[in-house]
Amino acid sequence: MTKPAHQDGADPGRRSLLRTACTGLAALGTATASPAAAPPPAASGGPWDKTFPRSAEVDHRKIGFRNRYGITLAADLYQPKHAAGRLAAIAVGGPFGAVKEQASGLYAQTLAARGFVTLAFDASYTGESGGEPRHVASPDINIEDFSAAVDALGLQPRVDRGRIGILGLCGWGGMALAAAAVDPRIRAVAASTMYDMTRVMSKGYDDSVTPQQRAQALAQLGQQRWKDAESGAPAYQPPYNDLKGGEAQFLVDYHDYYRTPRGHHPRAVNSGNAWTVTTPLAFMNLPLLARIQEIAPRPVLFVHGEKAHSRYFSETAYAAAAAPKELLIVPDASHVDLYDRLDKIPFDRLAAFFGEHLA
Repeated sequence: MTKPAHQDGADPGRRSLLRTACTGLAALGTATASPAAAPPPAASGGPWDKTFPRSAEVDHRKIGFRNRYGITLAADLYQPKHAAGRLAAIAVGGPFGAVKEQASGLYAQTLAARGFVTLAFDASYTGESGGEPRHVASPDINIEDFSAAVDALGLQPRVDRGRIGILGLCGWGGMALAAAAVDPRIRAVAASTMYDMTRVMSKGYDDSVTPQQRAQALAQLGQQRWKDAESGAPAYQPPYNDLKGGEAQFLVDYHDYYRTPRGHHPRAVNSGNAWTVTTPLAFMNLPLLARIQEIAPRPVLFVHGEKAHSRYFSETAYAAAAAPKELLIVPDASHVDLYDRLDKIPFDRLAAFFGEHLA
C-alpha cells in the first residue's frame, strides 16, 4: 500500500511538530509536580469507574498479578456470563499513556461479550499498577507487561492456556507485536490504530528528525539526568493534551478524547498528567519491531483508520511482517476514532480473527 500523504489535518504547524517530535520531549521538560503514588486498586464490588457503560452480558472483577520485574499490575478481568467450558482469552493493553478504564477496557468488555475471557491492564508505573517513580515507560518492561498478562490469564480456571491472544492499541500495538515475537504462548496478535513508539521517539513523525536533532535531543536528555540526579526525583513534562490554539487536528482529537467527559480519566497520563522528561531514552535506543517476522506462522491483524495521521506505522509494520497477516483499513476513521467509536471499531472482524485463530 502507498503511504497516505498527510492525514488528520496536516499543516505547516504540524510539520514543525513532526520535526521536533522527539526533541520536544526533552525541550518541554520544565519540572512539574510529581504524580502521586499508585492508589490501591479499587475493590471489585466498588462503583463502576470506566469511561464506557457496563455490559449486562459480562462478569467483571479486579485482579492483580506480578511481572518478572516484581511490579504488581492492576487489571480488569471480563468473562462472558453464559459461555461454558474453557475459553479462549485475550489480553488488551493501551493506548500509550491511557489506563484500563479507557479504550482497552472497552475493547476487553466488548470482546468478552463475544465469548472470550479478556484482561485489560494498567502498564507498570501507571494507573493502579505499581512501580516508582510514577509515569515512566520502558519498551522492555512494557513488553514484559503483556507476557505477565498472559501469565495471569493462564491461571484463570475458565481459560484454555493454549488459546491466548493479545491486542494492543495505539503505542501498545507495537508492544503487542514485540511481545508476540518473543513469547510463543501468544497464539494470535492484533494491533489497532498502532504506533511504533521507538520509531516515533527516535525519528519523529514521518521519520522527519535529522541526525543533528537526535544528537541535540540526547544531549538535552543527558543534562536532564544530571538535574534529576541532583534533585533526587525525575522532572515531568508539561500536562498532556492541553490546547493553546492552532494545533494540528490529530492533537485536537487527542484532547477531545482524553480531556473531555468522552474519555477523561484522572489516572491516565494523557488526561492532563505527563511522562517523565527522560522517558524517551530507552525508546530512542532500539527498534521495537526488529523481529516482527518471527511472529509467523502465528497470525497478525493490523487495524487502522483511513484518515489517521499514524496510518503509516501499520502499513510499514504490515509490509515487514511475515504471513499470515492482514491489514484492515477502516474507511473515514481517524486515529482516535478507533479508541471508542462503536460505529468505527471493527469488533466483528476482531472477534472473527481471534475466534478463528484461537479455536
